Amino acid sequence: MSDNEKETKEKTTDQDGHQKEQNKQEEPMSFLATVILTGFIGGAFWSGLGYIASLFQFTEVSPRVVLEPFTVGEWTGTWIGLVVSLLLYGGLGAGAALGYYIVLRKLKPFYIGFGYGLGLFGIVFFILHPMFPSMPPLLELTINTFITSACLFGLFGLFIGYSISYENNELRVKSEKPVSH
Repeated sequence: MSDNEKETKEKTTDQDGHQKEQNKQEEPMSFLATVILTGFIGGAFWSGLGYIASLFQFTEVSPRVVLEPFTVGEWTGTWIGLVVSLLLYGGLGAGAALGYYIVLRKLKPFYIGFGYGLGLFGIVFFILHPMFPSMPPLLELTINTFITSACLFGLFGLFIGYSISYENNELRVKSEKPVSH
């Protein structure tokens, strides 16, 4: 039985009023739903590690920076702001995972995902930089911030890339297997 297929026991009552347990297989999650969930979890997890890195001053950029273009108020500096920013990163991670799914899912090497994450780093720090006023320009970042941020983005890309490519390969292998009865 694969990871996506689970058996559950369902109680039914027969004609005589006796209860029976029957095995019923749950429907596996669709590949697209798996991609979205993987991206959401990856975005929330790696931005959470980014928050921890900012607490230990490995980076000047806190995950709360994502709230700057959209919100005003002191709440962004509280735990509610942190939770909202982690959820927002989860949503952005789901979008990034969909991008990987569309363009790169058939590529197997792990470094493709890491490179995808570094590409996302470049997009955020080069192109989207003006949206985040508290984020220093790329050339003014400390070396710790640059390395930590690049590694977190690279590891996020590796996480979604490997997960999506692995699941794509598993589905391909399963579909190529001859069905024997």
